[in-house]
Amino acid sequence: MLALGLGGAVTVVAGGVTGVELVSHRVLPGKALLDNIDGACSVPGPPLRYAPLGPWFSGAFYSHARRRRVGYTIAYPPGHRPGGALPLLVMLHGFGGNHADALAGMSPAQAVAINSGGTALAPIAMVTVDGGGGYWNPHPGDDPMTMVTGELIPRCQRLGLGRPPQRIGVMGISMGGYGALLFAEKHPRLFAAAAAISPAIWTSYAQADAANSGAYASAAAFDANDVITHTASLAGRPVRVASGYDDPFYPGVQALARALPHGAVVNFARGCHTGSFFLEQEPPSLAFLARYLVR
Repeated sequence: MLALGLGGAVTVVAGGVTGVELVSHRVLPGKALLDNIDGACSVPGPPLRYAPLGPWFSGAFYSHARRRRVGYTIAYPPGHRPGGALPLLVMLHGFGGNHADALAGMSPAQAVAINSGGTALAPIAMVTVDGGGGYWNPHPGDDPMTMVTGELIPRCQRLGLGRPPQRIGVMGISMGGYGALLFAEKHPRLFAAAAAISPAIWTSYAQADAANSGAYASAAAFDANDVITHTASLAGRPVRVASGYDDPFYPGVQALARALPHGAVVNFARGCHTGSFFLEQEPPSLAFLARYLVR
């Protein structure tokens, strides 16, 4: 693994001044790799405790919005069974992930059974789903946002999850963190609260396109789905954002923090864009959301 990491670092350096500048200016996630090598990303893992796990199941359905079959997982909190009415938390995976690995270091069943700071999590159900690699915003022929809002959530509501008066929240890591903020901005009446861990946020289309050309279909798509310029729609709803100081997306999250409405919770702490930071931030993010989703 170290050899692979060093190989990646050498590739960046060999790419010339442009590659090095992009990394040093934190446009490319290679900065996190370099920080890993010199120890700047060391984050102590929190002790994790769980109540006896509740039931969970995985399945798949054909998504007309994404034009393909997508997998999903639903997990119930301890002491609850399918058929009961519960608040629902939609958990969005990061780039390269899927419904099976949306969380860092824990499963959906463990996430809704976690004991955070000596306190059991208020009972909520969680659903994860395959969203592809297009940063949860609409692309020609692939619309993961409509898949979630128009197909996945109604499917969950038919099971009693997130059906009014029960509330729905959204949470994500990295690409999913950006997606969580985007969903909350675009659908203020649907999502009652949002939490983003290390959200992958760029401040311009050129920056995004240089780092990941598949993130947005066009400059117009970036403008329409730029979470920094549309934060006013988050006013009045609970929002929590966490990012590490050495995260390559930290400048973008700083810009987001300055634009967020009054009352939003922003937690900057030591860490990088790595699993250890994600895992450290999952328990407080889950506790934050459960506090507002459970009436």
